Amino acid sequence: MSWVLGNLGVIAGHVLAHLLQAVPAILLSFLLAVPLARLASRLGVLRVGISTAAALLYAIPSLPLFIVLPIVLGTSIRSSINIVVALTLYGLALMVPAAIDAFRSVDGDVLRSATAQGFGPAARFWAVELPLAGPVLLAGLRVVAVSTVSLVTVGGVLGVPSLGMLFVDGFQRGITAEILTGILLTAVLALAVDALLVLAGRALMPWTAAVRPRRGGAA
Repeated sequence: MSWVLGNLGVIAGHVLAHLLQAVPAILLSFLLAVPLARLASRLGVLRVGISTAAALLYAIPSLPLFIVLPIVLGTSIRSSINIVVALTLYGLALMVPAAIDAFRSVDGDVLRSATAQGFGPAARFWAVELPLAGPVLLAGLRVVAVSTVSLVTVGGVLGVPSLGMLFVDGFQRGITAEILTGILLTAVLALAVDALLVLAGRALMPWTAAVRPRRGGAA
């Protein structure tokens, strides 16, 4: 505890840096996965190819990827841009299959009914298809969020500021409290982001709230 109290400024800086890398990657993964998944769900011939490509992304080892990206992007090896790009790719690997399942779960009869009622393609997507796919999309996004928050720490090995730096520095200096602080805060941050997504889902999709059964009788 004495180490934590004496290094609150350092810890806060690493938490902020961690969020500045995780949040953009999570958002980009979602925004890129949705159109890809919708295309795959509408064109069955592309479904296997897109799903396979997404799965292969997750098979890329993280450290070699972080080393190769600076060469491709023209950035320094310690640039946070490399981490955001890499984590976006890993997020796509998880989010694309989940989003495909989300759009495939939407009943085709409902979509045809919406078309019969005069909904155009864009209006049908925003007013019918996306809301119905929303719960499954949220479930996939929660997995991506927790995974991304965890993977940000790998950048600490390369010297990119994040909570992973506490692992590296603590190990090099033999400070157990620093290592434990990094582990604990990473877990807390992942749980906090997940909780925020749940709250956002309830606000945006109130119809998905579970109905609690009444005690002592049928609902």
